[in-house]
Amino acid sequence: MPLIRLAAVAINQTPLDWEANLRRVVAAIDAARDAGARLVCLPELCLNGYGCEDLYFAKHLRERSLRSLIELKPQTRGVAVTVGLPLEIAGKLYNAEAMLVDGRLLGMSLKQHLANDGLHYEARWFTPWPAGGRTTVEVDGETIPVGELVFEFDGVGLGVEICRDAWVGAERPAHRYAKRGVSVLLNPSASHFAFGKQAIRDGHALDGARIVNGLFLYTNLLGNESGRAIFDGGPFFARATGDGEAELLAGAAPFSCRDFVVSLVDGDVEARPGEGRIATGWSIASDESVQRQTPTLRGERLSKFEEFSRAVPLGLLDYLRKSGAKGFVISLSGGADSAACAALVWLIVKRVVDEVGFAGLAQRLPNTPTLDGANEVRSAVRCLLTTVYQATKNSSDVTRSAAATVADAVGAEHHKWSIDALVDDCVKLAATAVGRELTWETDDIALQNIQARVRAPGVWMLANLKSALLITTGNRSEASVGYATMDGDTAGGLAPIAGIDKAFIREWLRWMETEGPEGVGPLPELHAVNAQQPTAELRPLATHQTDEADLMPYPVLDAIERSMIAHLDPRDETLRRLGEAFPQYDAAQLAKWTDRFWRLWRASQWKRERLAPSFHIDTHNVDSRSWRRWPILSGEG
Repeated sequence: MPLIRLAAVAINQTPLDWEANLRRVVAAIDAARDAGARLVCLPELCLNGYGCEDLYFAKHLRERSLRSLIELKPQTRGVAVTVGLPLEIAGKLYNAEAMLVDGRLLGMSLKQHLANDGLHYEARWFTPWPAGGRTTVEVDGETIPVGELVFEFDGVGLGVEICRDAWVGAERPAHRYAKRGVSVLLNPSASHFAFGKQAIRDGHALDGARIVNGLFLYTNLLGNESGRAIFDGGPFFARATGDGEAELLAGAAPFSCRDFVVSLVDGDVEARPGEGRIATGWSIASDESVQRQTPTLRGERLSKFEEFSRAVPLGLLDYLRKSGAKGFVISLSGGADSAACAALVWLIVKRVVDEVGFAGLAQRLPNTPTLDGANEVRSAVRCLLTTVYQATKNSSDVTRSAAATVADAVGAEHHKWSIDALVDDCVKLAATAVGRELTWETDDIALQNIQARVRAPGVWMLANLKSALLITTGNRSEASVGYATMDGDTAGGLAPIAGIDKAFIREWLRWMETEGPEGVGPLPELHAVNAQQPTAELRPLATHQTDEADLMPYPVLDAIERSMIAHLDPRDETLRRLGEAFPQYDAAQLAKWTDRFWRLWRASQWKRERLAPSFHIDTHNVDSRSWRRWPILSGEG
């Protein structure tokens, strides 16, 4: 059995960033080659960027992708490389992973199973390749094979499953590869992050290693590539251990802030005979001078709180640097959601500094020149984050103090101002228009909304003056039922927590207060927020307004949303689920809340259509531009 050294590369790319994408690919290949790797696997569609959306219809994108591949060929001297790009054949577009060996293009494996659910619309652009199919195309004057290919490296057979190809059980190509003597299976992916997804990937990796009775390699894109999806990177491996068993091997940690990370694996693989294989004339056996590394087993998966604490700061970091903005502005209310957003910006600095230092933080964010002089976390956060508490006569000392406490704890530049005069002017104008005085008894919603709406212009102006991104702080629970004021608290250019429910946000804040992420620790000052009941503070203080009194308990709201929207359950099934989950409430109360949710959901789709871009974090979200589409107008159902 030859000893081989393979490299899995996770890489942070940007759609259509041609020169920089190629430069990062070349740098990653060089790093892997220098580390002794004989074969380097790069992710799906990483030459052009996975999230090109309808630009896949553009001829120039397909042509430019091939040009990048041709430019890459001479950079692969002394190593074998797989790299992803779109490929047009006879007027149809395919998702391809090219095999380059020592400067030669030897073939392209084509994706057979397209991701077409949740965030994915691959079937809109790509055609699935038929199982077992093979043909040829001309690239740069050479005729090369494409399709379901097996490459032979000095007797070792290697096959490629592109992302979703590994998710289809008995239909996955690995079963056919095994019959052709494959003992190394690659899975280059563009697999977005979502809670719990790593456990599914682990299962596919173990199955793949067992099927080919050999070595499985997984790699992925990294970071916030194109706005909404966050890729966790985290390449890893699996190997068969005999008797139909397999084990997971460690790779690089997920959610790196670097341009790329390289993970190496050394392993013994079996050279087996097989038919219809492409002879590469190349060996992936390690040089005798290379000191063998003993692979380590994968540790425990990250908790949900840890994943959130790494994924969203990485998403924010990439969104900031790729958008060209200089920092963030948050209207800090003293409540849970805006405090969570401020803490997440703080975690950007903590994470990046821990990985690449203060100089690395400044290098990652060149549009924020003040970071060049920052040498501690508070000063770096102050360069990136401005917060403002916008008070009315309905604001309490509790939230005013909580906002100041959180801003000071993270190091933000904090401001406090009153918008009462603006609210009063708007109320007077409207009262003149309708010819009567406005009162809480007759005009409750309008009087609440004007306070939220008047908060937008000033904080937008502050963001403009600072060339910063205005963060809107709404969560998924509020978006589900329209518990937000359009052009008020929804104002902003990015909604980082709009994909996560309110109950989770509150639990995460309590964890952040007392424990915090590994290597970071807690932020105890969040107690000022956690001690409160969520409230919009838009009615007079004497009414003791709370969110849950206006709506329903957040855990119940989230359970209804998951049943009716994520699972598309009918009302009766939703009530059955609720009865099991919340025995403390009677059936009539649960039915009342369910009907309220459904009424508010249907009435609020127009709001969800207008929300700022959000990150996909959970197994589902309510943004119809990135997950499930919904009619703006609908009946009772």
